[in-house]
Amino acid sequence: MDQQQVSKTKMSTIYLNQSTGGSWSEFFGDIYSGIAVGIGHPKWFIEKTINQGMKAFTSLTGVSLSSLDEDASHQNSSIDEKLSGGLRVIGVGYGRTGTYSLALALDELGFPTLHTQHLYENQKIFTHFVENIFYKSIQQDEVITPAMYTPDFDLLLKGGFTATMDLPFALYYEQIHEKYPDCKFILTVRENSEVWFRSWDVLTKSITQPAQYGSFFFTHVNRLNYYMRWLFSIVNSDKKYLNAPFPLPPQSEEKAISSYESHNERVRNTIPSSHLLEYDVREGWEPLCQFLEISKADCPSTQGIPFPKSNSARAVTWQAYSSFIGPLVVTVFILFSLFSLVFRKITGMSVIGWCLFVKARFMHWTNEALAKRNKIKMDVKMD
Repeated sequence: MDQQQVSKTKMSTIYLNQSTGGSWSEFFGDIYSGIAVGIGHPKWFIEKTINQGMKAFTSLTGVSLSSLDEDASHQNSSIDEKLSGGLRVIGVGYGRTGTYSLALALDELGFPTLHTQHLYENQKIFTHFVENIFYKSIQQDEVITPAMYTPDFDLLLKGGFTATMDLPFALYYEQIHEKYPDCKFILTVRENSEVWFRSWDVLTKSITQPAQYGSFFFTHVNRLNYYMRWLFSIVNSDKKYLNAPFPLPPQSEEKAISSYESHNERVRNTIPSSHLLEYDVREGWEPLCQFLEISKADCPSTQGIPFPKSNSARAVTWQAYSSFIGPLVVTVFILFSLFSLVFRKITGMSVIGWCLFVKARFMHWTNEALAKRNKIKMDVKMD
């Protein structure tokens, strides 16, 4: 599936919740959106496992899978073109400032965007950050900051992206501006710092518990745990999160707000005003289209397309739990299916059939015991 198809798929999910604030439809829309996105995480894991199996089959048998070959050929032919174009749009706002909604909007405008929520799905990019920044920080017990290491941003282009949203990419605005001088930057903000922190705090509490338990079973969740620890250390300006045991220390409101505000101020002072848009997603399409030089006729607002609305605090909570419960349910189902097959092979009965048989035996035994007890009572009375 190419990047544009992925973008449209994401957009179709998000547009289901365009209700007015405080309505019941918004409440249920948030729940649906959160569950839909959360289930998408284990879905990706299953698809990845299947693809790896197909590649292993190809290497062992020598049988060519034409669809994979065609995809690889198409990707290789366009790498030079992607690299020459450079990154075009970078979101430099902290998480919980509408970055996911904006990522979907950029996808709609023709800028394939990598949001941190889908970082783990792009293995080359994610591995690069894990090995050189996230896990290395944990090993050294020292936060590797943007001033200490510059990632390979060309990996984003090779992955088919021309834009990014959210952390960690938002921290590297100076290096990106230097490498891609024509790139434009969007600083997403909330009503005030206190509103931002409340939303940020909800996010951190929602993702910590699934990361704590999921990291024992899934490698990619453990790598997300490395990222989460590094991220909390960055936002709170405190390295204690790197190697602290679970449950992780709570977020520091004072330090997090200070980090949020100082980051925004540094962005304003570093990026030229001609290349920087300070933006609240509630403003909708118009300022975004104008900044990115999208003609009025091509701007989605003139076509009646609503601006994406996604990842509310409520949706994030449901997303976190569904992403954890989903794989658990699938795992239990697979284990139970295997157990049922072995059980039938040994006993000649299905698990349900055996349960019904045991139930019948138990009821028969109970009835016999009650009958015997009643008979004894009757005999005592007669005596």
